[in-house]
Amino acid sequence: MFKLHAVQAQFGDCLILEFGTAAKKRYILIDGGPPDTFANDLDGALGEIVQTGKLDAVILSHIDNDHIVGLLDLLAALEQDQADGQPPRVSIAGLWHNSFQRSLDPAGEIAGRMQMLMTMAGSASVAMPLAADAFFGVKEGNRLRILAKKLKIPMNKGFQDDLVMLETAAAQPLKFGKLTLRVVGPNRANLDALRTDWLAWLAKTEQKMADPSTMANADKSVPNLSSIVLLAEYEGKTILLTGDARSDHILAGLKQANLLTNGKLHVDVHKVAHHGSSRNAVAKFFKTVTADTYVISANGKDDNPDYDTLKWIVEGAHGDGRQIEIVVTNDTPSTKKLKQTHKPAAFGYRLTVKPKTEHSITVELS
Repeated sequence: MFKLHAVQAQFGDCLILEFGTAAKKRYILIDGGPPDTFANDLDGALGEIVQTGKLDAVILSHIDNDHIVGLLDLLAALEQDQADGQPPRVSIAGLWHNSFQRSLDPAGEIAGRMQMLMTMAGSASVAMPLAADAFFGVKEGNRLRILAKKLKIPMNKGFQDDLVMLETAAAQPLKFGKLTLRVVGPNRANLDALRTDWLAWLAKTEQKMADPSTMANADKSVPNLSSIVLLAEYEGKTILLTGDARSDHILAGLKQANLLTNGKLHVDVHKVAHHGSSRNAVAKFFKTVTADTYVISANGKDDNPDYDTLKWIVEGAHGDGRQIEIVVTNDTPSTKKLKQTHKPAAFGYRLTVKPKTEHSITVELS
């Protein structure tokens, strides 16, 4: 048995892997979605799906608000269960999480300079929304580690230097019974490049703070953390779990991990990166990494999934003569447009939308 449950996470990600046998089911939670995900859907989905009451692992792909908050709420609920003398609603055997300090800021330089920027912006009454998002994301990542430690949940077990990346993973895939998880990203080059981006952005922003009037609309982007990317395999069936990674980083990781055959990879299920944003991929990527089923968690916020991404997936499969399914958590303007411009019958695909009354939608692999 091998299933992927996409929990309703609106504009974020929240996934549950279910595997094993009818007599011994096992579960892994990947990301927790944005605010309200836990209360509205994740808590209910865990109650419905995780029949053993145990998660073999919880994996946070990266510290963006739309991935981490639901996990913070889950661990806070477990702490409350403990304080109330109640059995935990679910037990967690381990957490995979790359803290900002361990992955990008071992000396604390970036976090310190971010704190100074936020203080300066506050005293000057300057709005820095994207900087604030990044700053509080770092804080939320630290809080997750603290909660995990209080609950005695092991952190990054099996990885060197307390860091989940390609170079620190064991030579062999990590195993959970017959399920294997192969770390595809990030790699050291990704993290080094991101650290350089952060330092360059900080220097530029600090310089602009000399004239606060220029700051109101100056924050166009903040460098993002590199997501943990995994290839899950169970009894010959595969799922590519991409977080919010860029397609070039995914391909580089697949190549470094020797997972490409003649430069390509086919999987049974592909969780499309960054909620189907076209900023994270190019058309060629969906001809290089192909799948039978594509899963996208998005609700139209920030135009995700982008129409171009959906078109690239459908046209790439149609060009190869592949019949595919696209599974989405919400019907959005772009999915409606796709059905108009690329008729499912003509292009050989099926679009499946999570029922509004359900906490999740399930893709069965075996």
